Amino acid sequence: MTTYILLILAVALLVVTLLGKVRLHDWWIRACEFPRVQIAVLTALVAVVSFWLADEGLRGWVLGLCAIVLVLQLHRILPWTRLWPLQVRPAESGQEERCVTLMIANVLTSNRHSEGLIRQVRERKPDLLLTLESDQWWGDQLDAAFGDWPTIIRVPLDNLYGMHLYSRLPLEEAEVKYLIQDDIPSIHGWLKLPCGDRVKLHALHPRPPSPSESEESLWRDAELLLVGKQIHEGGYPAIVAGDLNDVAWSRTTRLFCNVSGMLDPRRGRGMFNSFHAEHWFLRWPLDHAFITEHFTLGHIERLAPFGSDHFPILVTFCFRPSRADEHDAPEADRDEHQEARENIREGKVREQGE
Repeated sequence: MTTYILLILAVALLVVTLLGKVRLHDWWIRACEFPRVQIAVLTALVAVVSFWLADEGLRGWVLGLCAIVLVLQLHRILPWTRLWPLQVRPAESGQEERCVTLMIANVLTSNRHSEGLIRQVRERKPDLLLTLESDQWWGDQLDAAFGDWPTIIRVPLDNLYGMHLYSRLPLEEAEVKYLIQDDIPSIHGWLKLPCGDRVKLHALHPRPPSPSESEESLWRDAELLLVGKQIHEGGYPAIVAGDLNDVAWSRTTRLFCNVSGMLDPRRGRGMFNSFHAEHWFLRWPLDHAFITEHFTLGHIERLAPFGSDHFPILVTFCFRPSRADEHDAPEADRDEHQEARENIREGKVREQGE
């Protein structure tokens, strides 16, 4: 009986792994991409137990299935470990005027422990604070603490998609846009660095694929790919930051990076899992900061919890276009550009038809 249970578990783990490769937008299929680390750990446990408890006749089948799952999962996981080469080169010292420090914090609308976040902002002194899920109550608390910052963009909403951006640096031509869905805002503007250069900031928080939010990932995917396409076509230096409701290793995020040419500073450094702050066994990287090849990385860190289901993320980027050729920026092929265009078009059409 134990052998059959182990075999069933191995088959189930393989099925979930393969479902993550299916090119459909259904939430339950896209959800299979999130717990890759958990699937790999469970698979390793099944393999170890089978050595001791599985019957010799079926042990090979269990181990073979586990081996396939581990290879497929590790293929996606390893780039976000220290075993992988760095994708973003480290910044050199003495470039402070070219650097910008950004803190990203999904506050959780129902969370009322604002002092924990405010204390960390005062201690770390970021140049920009981007909050997600911030409603009017959160806006009032943040204004009381940081209302004297030179640039503030407020989008207080009670639908879990409010956002606030506080900046010590000028944010020129700032706009709040509703790119795909009319209740999902995003912030866009030209950030002026102390050295005088301007870089484009895109702050996003698309709707996740889940039974309580959206039965499909289409609108999330379309928003990410639309911004990625704009960056690619514009050729400008850019930072994309926010809770993207997608993991770093998903097909959509990889397609976004290929289409936009953007780099992930976590590759070769670690996962920096930002969700879920209260469940150590269910964590993955949902809060992101991507950059074009014009930047190097000064620092990246996951900060302390403050009552939200997300950890804050702190990252420092330095604008060093002269070092762009040190990076191996991803590029999309013709099929990937076509896939991105189709996703964007379908997302817009489907939203208008809702």
